[in-house]
Amino acid sequence: MDLKVLTFLVLFIFLTSFLNYSHAMVATTWFPKKMVLELLENLKRLIKHRPCTCTHCIRQHGLSALFDERFNQIMQLLLTAQNALLEDNTYQWWLRLQQEKKPNIMNNTIKEFRAVPGNVDPMLEKRSVGCWHCAVVGNSGNLRQLSYRPETDSHNFMLRMNKAPTAGFEADAGSKTTHHLVYPESFRELGDNVSMVLVPLKTMNLEWVVSTTTTGAISHTYIPVLVKIRVKQDKILIYHPAFIKYVFDNWLQSHRRYPLIGILSVIFSMHNNLSAGSFHKTGVHDAGFESNVTATLGR
Repeated sequence: MDLKVLTFLVLFIFLTSFLNYSHAMVATTWFPKKMVLELLENLKRLIKHRPCTCTHCIRQHGLSALFDERFNQIMQLLLTAQNALLEDNTYQWWLRLQQEKKPNIMNNTIKEFRAVPGNVDPMLEKRSVGCWHCAVVGNSGNLRQLSYRPETDSHNFMLRMNKAPTAGFEADAGSKTTHHLVYPESFRELGDNVSMVLVPLKTMNLEWVVSTTTTGAISHTYIPVLVKIRVKQDKILIYHPAFIKYVFDNWLQSHRRYPLIGILSVIFSMHNNLSAGSFHKTGVHDAGFESNVTATLGR
């Protein structure tokens, strides 16, 4: 990497990190140590960036003005104890998503993340340089009798969501799963090598994932939920609240209240440093607006 370019990137990340942390934070103040950690993390991500070697690359600049305008490569996808500081406007927006009564302060919950989640997606960390493909498979009955298994199972990453069954539907929906996006209310038992990606829409969702790996104290949100889950701790990943807002602002153009899990899965796959030949509209979500966004990405 050219020295001038590297110097520019370091200065750019420093300035953006400073601006982020100079905003009012959730019940906290600006910590230089935190800013430095985020600066180093962003720099590490740039240095470790793997070039795309596919014929068609999701991040290839100049193919779509809409994509170039909306895609923000430096957004942090996963929530960890190291990157949990939120700007006040992002935190207040997140709190309003489900209008939780008397929510605990997010920072207090994050302090309990002693073992979860991992700092990185372990599958991404292990993968080698090359062309990796991703499929997002929805829950729609429209998949029936389409015989997608050979195509879907050939992908390196297979994303599913909520309580989508595969047993008995392998011929159409495929049998492979690497990542499964869920809410506490939609969790189902996963295979040993499947990463659970929790989509938190309120503080209690974060408390639930901590509870499932410790005391098992939370058994009810607005409906009964599992008190314990059988997922390896390094396979528990948390979708970053700031990333949810990014999807809402950039990709849904602030349409309605918040993005649903289908479009969150699609944007998740795009930001996981993946490449793909195409997106297939497989009923990722039946919300009209989000389906239009998915169809646009497919083109």
